Amino acid sequence: MSNDLVIELTQQAIKITLMLAAPMLLGAMVVGISVSLFQAVTQINEQTLAFIPKIVAIMLLIIISGPWLIETMTSYTEELFISIPEVVKIK
Repeated sequence: MSNDLVIELTQQAIKITLMLAAPMLLGAMVVGISVSLFQAVTQINEQTLAFIPKIVAIMLLIIISGPWLIETMTSYTEELFISIPEVVKIK
């Protein structure tokens, strides 16, 4: 296995990981900023008020984007399995 192949596989893995995590991270960030703004305006400093909406938003995003997440991960895994003969060349 060459160094170029290892670097390419690592780059693909990082790219897929970021693609799969992005919807939940962005959703949690938007909800967190909204809740923080609400807390600043109303001067309510309750910890659960910041935590529970993020959990609900992440759960909804997982449910909504679940088919896309599964399809993306499945296609990436299939590509990896198909490329095994190229990666493991006996010399």
